[in-house]
Amino acid sequence: MSAIEILSWPFKSESMDNINRDEQFLNYPVIYVLNGNKEAYIGETVYFKKRMKAHLKSRKNIDRINLIKHDTFNRSATFHLETKLINYFLGDEKYTLQNKSKTVNDFTHNYHNKPYYDQDLFKELWKKLHEQKLVDHELHVIENKDIFKLSPFKELSIEQQDLKEKVLAFCEKQVKASSGEYGSLLVIEGEAGVGKSVVISSIFNTIQEQKSEASSNLYETKNYLVVHHEEMLKTYKDIARQVKHLSVSSFEKPTKLINKLDKENQKVDVVLVDEAHLLLTKPDKFNSFQYENHLEELLKRAKVVIVIFDQDQVLKFKSLWGVAKLEEMKKLSTSAEVYPLTNQFRMKANDAVINWINQFKSKVLLPLPKDDKYELKIFKTMEEMHAAIIAKNQEFGLSRVVSTFDYLHKKDGETYYVTESNGEYKLPWNSTGSTKAWAEEKATINEVGSIYTIQGFDLNYVGVVLGPSVQYDAAKDEIVIDTSKYMDKGAYTGSEGIQNIAEAKEKIVLNSINILMKRGIHGLYIYASDKALREKLLNDQKATRKNCPIQR
Repeated sequence: MSAIEILSWPFKSESMDNINRDEQFLNYPVIYVLNGNKEAYIGETVYFKKRMKAHLKSRKNIDRINLIKHDTFNRSATFHLETKLINYFLGDEKYTLQNKSKTVNDFTHNYHNKPYYDQDLFKELWKKLHEQKLVDHELHVIENKDIFKLSPFKELSIEQQDLKEKVLAFCEKQVKASSGEYGSLLVIEGEAGVGKSVVISSIFNTIQEQKSEASSNLYETKNYLVVHHEEMLKTYKDIARQVKHLSVSSFEKPTKLINKLDKENQKVDVVLVDEAHLLLTKPDKFNSFQYENHLEELLKRAKVVIVIFDQDQVLKFKSLWGVAKLEEMKKLSTSAEVYPLTNQFRMKANDAVINWINQFKSKVLLPLPKDDKYELKIFKTMEEMHAAIIAKNQEFGLSRVVSTFDYLHKKDGETYYVTESNGEYKLPWNSTGSTKAWAEEKATINEVGSIYTIQGFDLNYVGVVLGPSVQYDAAKDEIVIDTSKYMDKGAYTGSEGIQNIAEAKEKIVLNSINILMKRGIHGLYIYASDKALREKLLNDQKATRKNCPIQR
């Protein structure tokens, strides 16, 4: 089969005039990359010369035309590869992209021999781009970046695309509708790993494109994406820096946005909220939030609020969302709708593994499941688990150890450690303050991440330390949570109004365990500090291996 070819010309009219009119690529499906010193645009066409002449009239900050051709290209393949290139160029971070999502298929259909184009040919193409210095990084480096995983240009599933269309229609309708004191609310529900953040990134990108289009109902709207999570906010702002029509100032923490709008005495059009289960439900002097509820205040200051919500990811009393509280917000809204997302995207695990984790969250220990494609493994020591994670990180990248918040965290510049039950092995808690997400820093392979550095992010392999708060009662054959050993005291502040405090504390710990266990795409490793729990899990693992000897 023929090889990929990349032809290059200066971005000038003369370049097109000098192309032989008999060249096959002039009326054949091709892909192209237009690049300057700092910016790039990626497209596909079957009328190359005509398309380039249009770009020459309108596109700025471009110096070169790079044509990508292959004898077996068809229109479906070039559409698909265009989408992939845009995502990988975003993750490569060499150029700021001039692309808008209307040039990208949010959903790429199946077509003949798609796996060949998606895998073999794309690898060949990227290698050539790398050789010609049009890109800086290899594919595996980009694939481990959070900016790539949250790309607004990602190919969406049918379920995700349906949701995106529904949200955009909701925004267009409610922005133009007369509103009262509170705006309209759309709640997107779904557990960890169902692709909620990818969808909201794509939706916000399209909204920001449409605000500059006179024909759109969202023309000249003022919109924000907010997230009450410092690490995720870094990633969103990194994406904005790489996409020309996005602005870093459109991404904020909720308190900062609320206080800013108060100061300016203005109301905005659309606010999208990622990780809305982290929104405050009580005043918080430490975060300069003087009101009672983040979501209520956002509804007062925006015509439309779209929230990503998972009740099982609540981690603090001051963010304690219950069904009743969310229902109250829906009733306050001018209009309210709910859309569930259900398909698991992060974990490449079978239903038995997902169910085992979900039942653990309910304090039930099922027999350890088998999955030939997902590695669920129990370790005798934290040291052995850390060594295994280091090995996976060397092989696949983006593998880290994380822990329940059962150990003292940093204070006054001192370093605190997560320690093995016998005290012979220890690792420092995660460092903070970097401009990068915690897991993307090379040095953090020798640290332990907390729930606050890893929530919302993917890892290839995750090693979870279940600290002293997570125990096992052999007589009852169930998980026991000792909330007094959970050292995140900030999680328990603001208990006023909570009817069953003990139950609420337990739920917070179980939620954190569930989040940690669902970080790994390809594998979950577990070390339990509690001796009874560790022995129970190790015995279950022996039984599973005995019954399924092919499992490693």
